[in-house]
Amino acid sequence: MAEDSDAAAPQSGSTPAEEPAQNLAGGLRATGLRVSAIALVGVTWLSAGLFGLYILAYYGGTASDGALERWNDTLQGLYEANAPLATLGIGSHFLGGGVLLLLGPIQLIPWVRERSIAVHRWLGRLFVTAAAIAAVGGLTFTLLSGTIGGAVMDAGFGLYGSLMLLTAVQTVRYARARQFDAHRAWGIRLFALVVGSWLYRIEYGLWFSAFGEAGHTDSFNGAFDYFMAFAFYLPNLAVAELFIRARRRAGPLTEVLAIGVLSATTALLVVGTYFFTREFWGPEIARRFL
Repeated sequence: MAEDSDAAAPQSGSTPAEEPAQNLAGGLRATGLRVSAIALVGVTWLSAGLFGLYILAYYGGTASDGALERWNDTLQGLYEANAPLATLGIGSHFLGGGVLLLLGPIQLIPWVRERSIAVHRWLGRLFVTAAAIAAVGGLTFTLLSGTIGGAVMDAGFGLYGSLMLLTAVQTVRYARARQFDAHRAWGIRLFALVVGSWLYRIEYGLWFSAFGEAGHTDSFNGAFDYFMAFAFYLPNLAVAELFIRARRRAGPLTEVLAIGVLSATTALLVVGTYFFTREFWGPEIARRFL
Protein backbone atom coordinates (compact mmCIF):
# COMPACT_ATOMS: atom_id res chain seq x y z
CA MET A 1 0.00 0.00 0.00
CA ALA A 2 2.83 2.40 0.80
CA GLU A 3 4.37 1.76 -2.56
CA ASP A 4 1.01 2.37 -4.26
CA SER A 5 0.48 5.70 -2.51
CA ASP A 6 4.03 6.79 -3.32
CA ALA A 7 3.46 5.97 -6.95
CA ALA A 8 0.20 7.91 -6.98
CA ALA A 9 1.68 11.00 -5.32
CA PRO A 10 2.03 14.05 -7.63
CA GLN A 11 5.53 14.96 -8.72
CA SER A 12 6.69 18.45 -7.74
CA GLY A 13 9.38 18.64 -10.42
CA SER A 14 12.11 19.40 -7.88
CA THR A 15 13.95 17.48 -5.19
CA PRO A 16 13.96 18.60 -1.53
CA ALA A 17 17.59 19.69 -1.95
CA GLU A 18 16.60 22.02 -4.83
CA GLU A 19 13.68 23.68 -3.05
CA PRO A 20 15.75 26.08 -0.84
CA ALA A 21 17.60 27.39 -3.90
CA GLN A 22 14.33 27.85 -5.78
CA ASN A 23 12.76 29.60 -2.81
CA LEU A 24 15.79 31.90 -2.55
CA ALA A 25 15.63 32.74 -6.26
CA GLY A 26 11.89 33.39 -6.00
CA GLY A 27 12.46 35.65 -2.99
CA LEU A 28 15.17 37.60 -4.79
CA ARG A 29 12.93 38.10 -7.82
CA ALA A 30 10.06 39.26 -5.60
CA THR A 31 12.37 41.69 -3.80
CA GLY A 32 13.82 42.91 -7.09
CA LEU A 33 10.35 43.50 -8.51
CA ARG A 34 9.28 45.40 -5.40
CA VAL A 35 12.43 47.56 -5.30
CA SER A 36 12.36 48.33 -9.03
CA ALA A 37 8.68 49.25 -8.80
CA ILE A 38 9.31 51.53 -5.79
CA ALA A 39 12.22 53.19 -7.59
CA LEU A 40 10.13 53.79 -10.71
CA VAL A 41 7.21 55.19 -8.72
CA GLY A 42 9.57 57.43 -6.73
CA VAL A 43 11.30 58.86 -9.79
CA THR A 44 7.95 59.18 -11.58
CA TRP A 45 6.44 61.05 -8.66
CA LEU A 46 9.37 63.45 -8.45
CA SER A 47 9.50 64.08 -12.18
CA ALA A 48 5.75 64.16 -12.77
CA GLY A 49 5.32 66.38 -9.72
CA LEU A 50 7.82 68.86 -11.13
CA PHE A 51 6.01 68.81 -14.46
CA GLY A 52 2.66 69.25 -12.68
CA LEU A 53 4.04 72.30 -10.88
CA TYR A 54 5.35 73.60 -14.20
CA ILE A 55 1.90 73.22 -15.78
CA LEU A 56 0.27 75.13 -12.94
CA ALA A 57 3.05 77.73 -12.95
CA TYR A 58 3.15 78.35 -16.70
CA TYR A 59 -0.36 77.70 -17.99
CA GLY A 60 -2.12 78.69 -14.79
CA GLY A 61 0.19 81.67 -14.30
CA THR A 62 -0.29 83.03 -17.79
CA ALA A 63 -4.06 82.55 -17.44
CA SER A 64 -4.09 84.52 -14.18
CA ASP A 65 -2.00 87.22 -15.89
CA GLY A 66 -4.61 87.47 -18.65
CA ALA A 67 -2.01 86.41 -21.22
CA LEU A 68 -3.54 83.22 -22.65
CA GLU A 69 -1.87 83.89 -25.99
CA ARG A 70 1.42 82.83 -24.37
CA TRP A 71 0.16 79.23 -24.43
CA ASN A 72 0.99 79.29 -28.13
CA ASP A 73 4.65 79.87 -27.29
CA THR A 74 4.89 76.21 -26.26
CA LEU A 75 2.66 74.78 -29.00
CA GLN A 76 0.85 76.58 -31.81
CA GLY A 77 -2.93 76.59 -31.79
CA LEU A 78 -3.53 76.02 -28.07
CA TYR A 79 -5.27 79.38 -27.70
CA GLU A 80 -7.67 80.87 -30.22
CA ALA A 81 -9.50 84.01 -29.15
CA ASN A 82 -12.55 83.10 -31.29
CA ALA A 83 -12.84 79.55 -29.88
CA PRO A 84 -13.71 79.95 -26.18
CA LEU A 85 -15.10 76.43 -25.73
CA ALA A 86 -11.93 74.87 -27.14
CA THR A 87 -9.87 77.12 -24.86
CA LEU A 88 -11.97 76.01 -21.89
CA GLY A 89 -11.40 72.40 -22.94
CA ILE A 90 -7.61 72.65 -23.16
CA GLY A 91 -7.50 74.75 -19.97
CA SER A 92 -9.48 72.04 -18.15
CA HIS A 93 -7.09 69.46 -19.56
CA PHE A 94 -4.10 71.36 -18.15
CA LEU A 95 -5.75 71.86 -14.75
CA GLY A 96 -6.83 68.23 -14.45
CA GLY A 97 -3.44 67.04 -15.66
CA GLY A 98 -1.57 69.11 -13.10
CA VAL A 99 -3.67 67.67 -10.26
CA LEU A 100 -3.24 64.13 -11.60
CA LEU A 101 0.52 64.34 -11.81
CA LEU A 102 0.83 65.71 -8.28
CA LEU A 103 -1.56 63.25 -6.60
CA GLY A 104 -1.37 60.13 -8.73
CA PRO A 105 1.59 58.34 -7.13
CA ILE A 106 0.08 58.71 -3.65
CA GLN A 107 -2.62 56.23 -4.65
CA LEU A 108 0.05 53.63 -5.46
CA ILE A 109 1.65 53.72 -1.99
CA PRO A 110 0.60 50.48 -0.19
CA TRP A 111 0.44 51.91 3.34
CA VAL A 112 -1.91 54.69 2.20
CA ARG A 113 -4.29 52.10 0.74
CA GLU A 114 -4.02 49.77 3.72
CA ARG A 115 -3.73 52.09 6.73
CA SER A 116 -5.41 55.30 5.59
CA ILE A 117 -8.43 53.98 3.76
CA ALA A 118 -10.41 57.21 4.10
CA VAL A 119 -7.51 59.23 2.66
CA HIS A 120 -7.15 56.73 -0.19
CA ARG A 121 -10.87 56.95 -1.00
CA TRP A 122 -11.06 60.75 -0.97
CA LEU A 123 -7.86 61.16 -2.97
CA GLY A 124 -9.17 58.48 -5.31
CA ARG A 125 -12.36 60.44 -5.90
CA LEU A 126 -10.35 63.59 -6.59
CA PHE A 127 -7.95 61.64 -8.82
CA VAL A 128 -10.70 60.06 -10.92
CA THR A 129 -12.57 63.38 -11.18
CA ALA A 130 -9.40 65.12 -12.37
CA ALA A 131 -8.83 62.31 -14.87
CA ALA A 132 -12.34 62.73 -16.26
CA ILE A 133 -11.91 66.52 -16.48
CA ALA A 134 -8.54 66.15 -18.24
CA ALA A 135 -9.88 63.53 -20.64
CA VAL A 136 -13.09 65.39 -21.54
CA GLY A 137 -11.22 68.68 -21.82
CA GLY A 138 -8.63 67.21 -24.15
CA LEU A 139 -11.29 65.46 -26.27
CA THR A 140 -13.30 68.69 -26.49
CA PHE A 141 -10.29 70.62 -27.74
CA THR A 142 -9.38 67.89 -30.25
CA LEU A 143 -12.92 67.70 -31.64
CA LEU A 144 -13.43 71.48 -31.88
CA SER A 145 -10.02 72.76 -32.91
CA GLY A 146 -8.01 69.71 -33.93
CA THR A 147 -4.36 69.23 -33.11
CA ILE A 148 -1.43 70.86 -34.84
CA GLY A 149 -0.36 67.51 -36.33
CA GLY A 150 -3.56 66.86 -38.28
CA ALA A 151 -5.53 63.63 -38.62
CA VAL A 152 -2.86 61.25 -37.27
CA MET A 153 -2.27 63.35 -34.17
CA ASP A 154 -6.04 63.84 -33.75
CA ALA A 155 -6.52 60.06 -33.80
CA GLY A 156 -3.66 59.41 -31.38
CA PHE A 157 -4.72 62.06 -28.89
CA GLY A 158 -8.40 61.16 -29.27
CA LEU A 159 -7.66 57.53 -28.44
CA TYR A 160 -5.57 58.67 -25.48
CA GLY A 161 -8.40 60.72 -24.01
CA SER A 162 -10.92 57.94 -24.62
CA LEU A 163 -8.74 55.35 -22.90
CA MET A 164 -8.17 57.65 -19.92
CA LEU A 165 -11.92 58.14 -19.53
CA LEU A 166 -12.52 54.38 -19.84
CA THR A 167 -9.89 53.46 -17.25
CA ALA A 168 -11.21 56.11 -14.84
CA VAL A 169 -14.73 54.65 -15.12
CA GLN A 170 -13.45 51.09 -14.68
CA THR A 171 -11.38 52.05 -11.64
CA VAL A 172 -14.45 53.47 -9.92
CA ARG A 173 -16.68 50.62 -11.07
CA TYR A 174 -14.53 47.88 -9.54
CA ALA A 175 -13.95 49.87 -6.35
CA ARG A 176 -17.71 50.17 -5.83
CA ALA A 177 -18.12 46.46 -6.56
CA ARG A 178 -15.42 45.78 -3.93
CA GLN A 179 -13.41 43.77 -6.45
CA PHE A 180 -10.17 45.24 -5.20
CA ASP A 181 -7.71 43.23 -7.30
CA ALA A 182 -9.43 44.42 -10.47
CA HIS A 183 -9.72 47.93 -8.98
CA ARG A 184 -5.96 48.09 -8.36
CA ALA A 185 -5.21 46.76 -11.84
CA TRP A 186 -7.38 49.43 -13.49
CA GLY A 187 -5.90 52.08 -11.19
CA ILE A 188 -2.41 51.12 -12.37
CA ARG A 189 -3.56 51.34 -15.99
CA LEU A 190 -5.07 54.76 -15.31
CA PHE A 191 -1.84 56.01 -13.75
CA ALA A 192 0.12 54.66 -16.74
CA LEU A 193 -2.06 56.82 -18.99
CA VAL A 194 -1.95 59.83 -16.66
CA VAL A 195 1.84 60.09 -16.94
CA GLY A 196 1.57 60.03 -20.74
CA SER A 197 1.40 63.82 -21.17
CA TRP A 198 4.54 64.14 -19.03
CA LEU A 199 6.32 61.32 -20.88
CA TYR A 200 5.46 63.00 -24.17
CA ARG A 201 7.83 65.85 -23.23
CA ILE A 202 10.44 63.54 -21.73
CA GLU A 203 10.55 61.29 -24.79
CA TYR A 204 10.84 64.23 -27.18
CA GLY A 205 13.68 65.60 -25.07
CA LEU A 206 15.53 62.27 -25.13
CA TRP A 207 15.01 61.96 -28.90
CA PHE A 208 16.27 65.49 -29.60
CA SER A 209 19.29 64.87 -27.37
CA ALA A 210 20.18 61.69 -29.24
CA PHE A 211 19.08 62.40 -32.84
CA GLY A 212 18.39 66.11 -33.12
CA GLU A 213 15.13 66.94 -34.90
CA ALA A 214 15.22 63.97 -37.28
CA GLY A 215 11.64 62.91 -38.06
CA HIS A 216 10.16 66.07 -36.49
CA THR A 217 8.66 69.16 -38.12
CA ASP A 218 7.23 72.38 -36.70
CA SER A 219 3.79 71.14 -37.81
CA PHE A 220 4.27 67.81 -36.01
CA ASN A 221 3.71 65.77 -39.17
CA GLY A 222 7.11 64.08 -39.41
CA ALA A 223 7.67 60.35 -39.08
CA PHE A 224 8.74 60.61 -35.43
CA ASP A 225 5.82 62.94 -34.69
CA TYR A 226 3.36 60.40 -36.09
CA PHE A 227 5.02 57.66 -34.06
CA MET A 228 4.82 59.76 -30.90
CA ALA A 229 1.10 60.44 -31.42
CA PHE A 230 0.59 56.92 -30.03
CA ALA A 231 3.92 56.04 -28.40
CA PHE A 232 3.57 58.34 -25.41
CA TYR A 233 0.89 56.13 -23.85
CA LEU A 234 0.58 52.69 -25.51
CA PRO A 235 4.02 51.47 -24.27
CA ASN A 236 3.04 52.70 -20.79
CA LEU A 237 0.00 50.44 -20.88
CA ALA A 238 2.20 47.53 -21.97
CA VAL A 239 4.59 48.14 -19.04
CA ALA A 240 1.62 48.44 -16.66
CA GLU A 241 0.19 45.17 -17.96
CA LEU A 242 3.55 43.46 -17.53
CA PHE A 243 3.75 44.71 -13.94
CA ILE A 244 0.17 43.60 -13.18
CA ARG A 245 0.85 40.11 -14.50
CA ALA A 246 4.19 39.89 -12.70
CA ARG A 247 2.49 40.74 -9.40
CA ARG A 248 0.17 37.81 -10.00
CA ARG A 249 3.16 35.46 -10.19
CA ALA A 250 2.93 34.76 -13.89
CA GLY A 251 6.36 33.05 -13.77
CA PRO A 252 10.09 33.67 -13.28
CA LEU A 253 10.64 34.91 -16.85
CA THR A 254 7.87 37.51 -16.55
CA GLU A 255 9.25 38.71 -13.20
CA VAL A 256 12.80 39.07 -14.55
CA LEU A 257 11.54 40.83 -17.67
CA ALA A 258 9.44 43.19 -15.54
CA ILE A 259 12.45 44.03 -13.32
CA GLY A 260 14.58 44.81 -16.37
CA VAL A 261 11.93 46.97 -18.05
CA LEU A 262 11.14 48.88 -14.85
CA SER A 263 14.83 49.50 -14.10
CA ALA A 264 15.63 50.67 -17.63
CA THR A 265 12.61 52.96 -17.61
CA THR A 266 13.70 54.47 -14.30
CA ALA A 267 17.19 55.21 -15.64
CA LEU A 268 15.80 56.96 -18.74
CA LEU A 269 13.43 59.02 -16.62
CA VAL A 270 16.26 60.21 -14.39
CA VAL A 271 18.15 61.51 -17.44
CA GLY A 272 15.08 63.14 -18.99
CA THR A 273 13.97 64.73 -15.73
CA TYR A 274 17.37 66.29 -15.15
CA PHE A 275 17.41 67.81 -18.64
CA PHE A 276 13.88 69.23 -18.53
CA THR A 277 14.15 70.53 -14.98
CA ARG A 278 17.38 72.33 -15.75
CA GLU A 279 16.26 73.80 -19.07
CA PHE A 280 12.51 74.39 -18.76
CA TRP A 281 10.53 73.37 -15.68
CA GLY A 282 12.86 74.62 -12.97
CA PRO A 283 13.19 78.25 -14.13
CA GLU A 284 9.42 78.67 -14.57
CA ILE A 285 8.62 77.05 -11.21
CA ALA A 286 11.19 79.26 -9.49
CA ARG A 287 9.85 82.37 -11.20
CA ARG A 288 6.24 81.71 -10.11
CA PHE A 289 6.57 80.04 -6.73
CA LEU A 290 9.92 81.01 -5.23
